[in-house]
Amino acid sequence: MGDELIHDWNRFAEPEIPAGRRVLLNDETLRDGLQNPSVRNPSIEEKIEIIQLMEALAIDTVNVGLPGAGPRAFADAEALAREMIRSRMKIRPHVAGRTQQKDIDAIIELSQRVGQPIEAALFLGSSPIRRLVEDWSVDHLRRTTEDAVKQAASAGLPVMFVTEDTMRTDPATIVALYSTAIRAGARAIVLCDTVGHATPRGAYNLMKFAIENVVKPSGEKIRVDWHGHNDRGLAVANSMAAIAGGADQVHAAALALGERVGNTPMEMMLVNLRLLGVANFVGRDLAQLKRYSETVARTTNTTIPPNYPIVGRDAFRTQTGVHAAAIAKAFKHDDPELADTIYSGVPAHLFGLEQVIEIGPMSGRSNIVYWLAKRAIPASDEIIDRIFAAAKQSDSVLTEQQILLLVASSARH
Repeated sequence: MGDELIHDWNRFAEPEIPAGRRVLLNDETLRDGLQNPSVRNPSIEEKIEIIQLMEALAIDTVNVGLPGAGPRAFADAEALAREMIRSRMKIRPHVAGRTQQKDIDAIIELSQRVGQPIEAALFLGSSPIRRLVEDWSVDHLRRTTEDAVKQAASAGLPVMFVTEDTMRTDPATIVALYSTAIRAGARAIVLCDTVGHATPRGAYNLMKFAIENVVKPSGEKIRVDWHGHNDRGLAVANSMAAIAGGADQVHAAALALGERVGNTPMEMMLVNLRLLGVANFVGRDLAQLKRYSETVARTTNTTIPPNYPIVGRDAFRTQTGVHAAAIAKAFKHDDPELADTIYSGVPAHLFGLEQVIEIGPMSGRSNIVYWLAKRAIPASDEIIDRIFAAAKQSDSVLTEQQILLLVASSARH
């Protein structure tokens, strides 16, 4: 849609993602997402189906579990990694682990069994509040970090070092732990907003701080990730701010699954990176986005709210007369993008979807004319009046069956 029709105030927001920037996405649905106490743990076959949809969406990496958590967790991680390798998928697996020898041993064994090194995301708590509760000193955390990272790196594993609750951790501890991890062999670090405390400015500030005070002084090529939670409803905005601050990769989960209110929603990251024109998302095919979301919902026994953005049932539906009239007029221009944009900030066609006009108590006659024309049903005044009267008396949107019965009734008269 041309600039002459839409003045975009969003362009002047700060901080901005630099032009030409490329961003990676890591999918946490099958690990962090499954920590949600309300979800069902999908079967291996269902998890493979989900990963195939991640592949179709060109998501870069996927966390396939925490193999040190028990026999099923190990078996699932192994089966998923084997399938990804066998199918020559572009998406790459990694696994989580505590900074404990048994977890790292499990990741080493997993890598040996599948025949290739699997990136190890090793995590430990770091914030002052956690240190108080656990009676940990910073020196203890530094030694734990060094021992764990060295154990994994010496076994040939790529190491992603993670501190929990980075967002509420003091600067000196951040520098001490991440610098230690890098010296011990980590080549990726993850900054975490574990409890959803961040605001966009805070995410930006933390990311800039870590790059300037940890990554650059190390002299190493280090990937910097952002892992956010949605407790304040700011996860997407925080992730965008982290990218503007220099994040190379963002973690997210389908339908924002995860502990409490969940992680950054993957659907919203894909949509916003595509709409913002981030370099490696320009032209990306997201037609499988709805199927990905619905598959995760089905296999985890999760319900997608009707008003959930993009993939919710009502995301591109309207019954309102004024809105429907404008959309119907836009369709007459034979321009799908115009019809998609007149009453929506998200063009449905980019995601394999379309605008839907319904008939209900808030509708006008234009809804009915459009609905009938869409189905090649002649729209006589009698039919329109009969449907209009029924809609105004209804307490909800009319179903297709109800409307067709009204059409048939008019025909008999």
